Amino acid sequence: MAFAGGDKARVIVKFKQESFLVRKHALAATAGTAETFTMLAARANSLAGRTGLTLAAGRALHAHAQVVTARGISAADLAARLAQEPDVEYAVIDYRRRHFALPADPLYAQGPPVTGSTGGPVAGQWYLHAPSATLVSGINAAGAWDLTTGSADIVVAVLDTGVRPEHPDLNGRLLPGYNMVSDIATGNDGGGRDADASDPGDWVTATESNDPSSPFYQCDASDSSWHGTMTTSLVGAASNNAVGMAGVAWGVRLLPVRVLGKCGGYDSDIIAGMQWAAGLPVPGVPLNPSPARVINMSLGSTEPCPQSYIDAINSITGKQNPAVIVISAGNTSGLAVTAPANCPGVIAVAGVRHIGTKVGFSDIGPEISISAPGGNCVDTAAGAACLYPILAATNTGLTVPVASGYTDGFNYSIGTSFAAPLVAGTVALMMSVNPTLTPAQVKDMLVKSARAFPTSGAAATVRNCRAPGSREQLECYCTTSTCGAGMLDAAAAVDSAVQSAPAAFAFVRGWNLVGNGVEAPITVAGTFNDSSKVASVWKWLPGSSNWAFYTPAHTDGGAAYADSKGYSSLAVINAGEGFWVNAATAFSVPLPSASAVQSSSFKPAVSSPATPGGTHALPSGWSLIGSGDRPTPAQFDAAIANANSAPPVAGQVYSNLTTLWAWDATAQKWYFWAPSLVNSGGLTSYLGSRNYLDFSTLPGTPAGTLSSTTGFWVNMP
Repeated sequence: MAFAGGDKARVIVKFKQESFLVRKHALAATAGTAETFTMLAARANSLAGRTGLTLAAGRALHAHAQVVTARGISAADLAARLAQEPDVEYAVIDYRRRHFALPADPLYAQGPPVTGSTGGPVAGQWYLHAPSATLVSGINAAGAWDLTTGSADIVVAVLDTGVRPEHPDLNGRLLPGYNMVSDIATGNDGGGRDADASDPGDWVTATESNDPSSPFYQCDASDSSWHGTMTTSLVGAASNNAVGMAGVAWGVRLLPVRVLGKCGGYDSDIIAGMQWAAGLPVPGVPLNPSPARVINMSLGSTEPCPQSYIDAINSITGKQNPAVIVISAGNTSGLAVTAPANCPGVIAVAGVRHIGTKVGFSDIGPEISISAPGGNCVDTAAGAACLYPILAATNTGLTVPVASGYTDGFNYSIGTSFAAPLVAGTVALMMSVNPTLTPAQVKDMLVKSARAFPTSGAAATVRNCRAPGSREQLECYCTTSTCGAGMLDAAAAVDSAVQSAPAAFAFVRGWNLVGNGVEAPITVAGTFNDSSKVASVWKWLPGSSNWAFYTPAHTDGGAAYADSKGYSSLAVINAGEGFWVNAATAFSVPLPSASAVQSSSFKPAVSSPATPGGTHALPSGWSLIGSGDRPTPAQFDAAIANANSAPPVAGQVYSNLTTLWAWDATAQKWYFWAPSLVNSGGLTSYLGSRNYLDFSTLPGTPAGTLSSTTGFWVNMP
């Protein structure tokens, strides 16, 4: 590939852990910029003395790695020469990577009207919609939003060209980021690394591109891309605010890290940006106070994965609270996956068309984890609007920033650069519901929840994708060996994360009604034996219409007291049972790890015709239970339908149960639901007259559902 600034060789040198140079010129974690550079220069000078080369020091990646430059020698020769030094673990070329762009929110449903050469796309943010016969590759973000719109505890770092923070869909959404671009000409903002991650523009003129003395010689001449603003908006644009567009994860926080400028950016800056984003130290740079749990990188170039990236990825994914790294596959029209998406330990994302076939520009190969919409046009006439681009936030300036805007059917954005943020946003939603997930677990859930690629629907000339080689492949039918496990299904992926989240009872002081919604017993004495936290535990026994009792305040667990009152002694809470805990203070207890109790397991037995009930069949009268499949009251009622149940008429619900109740321990009020009142239209007024709570407001994931720890009373006829 061509290098900007032709005659200057740049390599990344990593010194061995026991290196004399590292010990002699150690980089302190608290060292400032000047002190850090002095040590880096001393290391470079020592190497120069040994090799007879004239070397200069560049920026540090971490305590053992830095950039070294030279003139009058190729980067490959410099790397080979320095790699021979006994202090050096490896020396690799500091390649320049580029972004992968190809030349209640109103835009969610439809783009602005097409007028002349502006407007569109008519399909709006089609890529976020649920899949349909037309939009086969829609990611169903709306289904994921029923579960979560993201948690502010989750930070997504976008390593790109920076952002335009004044854009209305990003204003107020950004954490203080960092500009990691060290080369002043590339940075185009008059300085090197600093705390300003805003995008000044990355235009390259034809004069710069054609001038052999220019640092941008042989770079593509282009207007400013505003690439980082686009990718950041796709991850988490402000949403549900009747303005502009919707992002995938609008509840998370966004961390812009500028690593690209004019003609892209160097590996050394990108790797430093990765480490800083994840909360790891970078010499001469303040520690990131808001470490990311997700890192999006829509960039790369065509080389094998360098060891420098492997080191960085291992340090990020191996740390406590690791970050999931999502990288676009590349846009070289069906050739091999580019670096660093071809590195182990990341989630590499290919691009598909609206009908689910590989979009022509997307690269492919076994390194791909999953595919997501990358945008495609299907132009129907010369000068017509692009029909299925990836609508995103941008700036209208051709060079410097001017006014905020959005890409459309004419100024369109397509590329695997825009497929990756859709996956990164989905990962952020997954982490929001289960922050304990590891990168490997996230990848596994994405893979297992992916929808199958289509095998028909394209033109008759379209064939299956083949393994990448030296020839381009345009549109083709994806296979699991070329485009990953399948097409991204955001709703299914987030649901998998919800199901995997470790559930826990969260007790408040006073009476708590809870349920065991997993198929495993809870030993009462082993779980609630702390008398400083628990006053008593009670379970209803529907067979005898009586209570079972336990208290840690008595050495016998309250057995003698229970016997004196005609109660039973409480030893175990079985799967599917509800119970009361009178808590002396607020505390939490984890729910056992087991499969969820299904609502259908409570289906009552039928005597005529003789039909057995479910595993936890409900008897007539009152039962105190817990279910683990997160139903609403109406869904639970439908799940227990049996052979004698009358299907409801249109617009009404089943009437298999009489009433259903749950307790709000904080508000000290009852939630109430009755199918007869739902079907008569009188539920709302009844709740108001009794000061009961509406189940639709019950906190849950999604809201209004009975969680695996919610206990509830059911009265059966």
